[in-house]
Amino acid sequence: MPNSLIQRGLQVLFRGISRFSSDMGIDLGTANTLVHVRGRGIVLREPSVVAIDNETGRVLAVGEDAKRMVGRTPARISALRPLRDGVIADFDITEAMLRHFIRKAHNRRLLPHPRVAIGVPAGITEVERRAVEDAARQAGAWQAQIIEEPMAAAIGAGLPVAEAIGNMIVDIGGGTSEVAVISLGGICTQRSMRIASEEMDEAISNYIRRSLNLILGESTTEQIKIKIGSAFPLPEELTMEVRGKDVISGLPRKVTISSGEIREACAEPVAAIVEIVKETLDATAPELTADVMNRGIVLAGGGALLRGLDQLISAETDIPVYVAEDPMTCVVLGTARYLDELDGLPLENTVREP
Repeated sequence: MPNSLIQRGLQVLFRGISRFSSDMGIDLGTANTLVHVRGRGIVLREPSVVAIDNETGRVLAVGEDAKRMVGRTPARISALRPLRDGVIADFDITEAMLRHFIRKAHNRRLLPHPRVAIGVPAGITEVERRAVEDAARQAGAWQAQIIEEPMAAAIGAGLPVAEAIGNMIVDIGGGTSEVAVISLGGICTQRSMRIASEEMDEAISNYIRRSLNLILGESTTEQIKIKIGSAFPLPEELTMEVRGKDVISGLPRKVTISSGEIREACAEPVAAIVEIVKETLDATAPELTADVMNRGIVLAGGGALLRGLDQLISAETDIPVYVAEDPMTCVVLGTARYLDELDGLPLENTVREP
């Protein structure tokens, strides 16, 4: 029997099995993991954090339960993020986290081995890509397919990626920022860097420690960015009272900070994101650039929620910039749609089957 017929037969078999085992789209992010189950929508949004017992190696908590332990654990317990810059830093802990999320999302014991599509940064190596596939299989997936996050984000944002039109997507996650111009189902121009939302948090923490002599926890820093952070001057500047530990005395202290100070703190990572957008535009073919100028740039990912980032990029590029309707779910919705329309979208250039 010709190989093409064998492959076609296996595809039919896989689709038949997937009717009984719910397909899953997974956005395996540095900061958060989202899971979409066919027929049920997004069923899980949890931090990519795992708490383990350092003495026994036993997993004590995963996701939201583990995040609440960050900065509050005794010496024998560590609350860890097993992904760094969008890739696996600790394989075993990532596998345990994926297994927990898959079982929790499945919510049943019958056939707990779904087919999954996982979004990964476009700039990762083949070894890193293979590590994600292996972790998914070890966690219980019977088939793992990989789709690059810019493509997934563009699909999830509703862009017409299959048409002969240039679509520009800027996906700012927890550990990576990726910019891509997509046309005819393929990525025409792409840039990726490991500067994103976490670097903004770190910049805020360092600024407050340096200028106000105050040490803040990870959760507090993130809340500052969410509540008063901005990339562009606001019509009315915001303020926030924060509590931390004094660098000199070691005692608790509270201060009031402004959105202007946080904007100054985040200036370097934000400037890096703007620069990578410019670099991508510079490397894009003139016809596609014209399409982008007419259609605008779409922002996705949690970093897109930073106030004024769309205005700043628009001011720097002279191109309209829009934030996706729900930027944090674009990648997971794109992975789910890829599974639903596996034969409908020409994604061969960006999706690699194991």
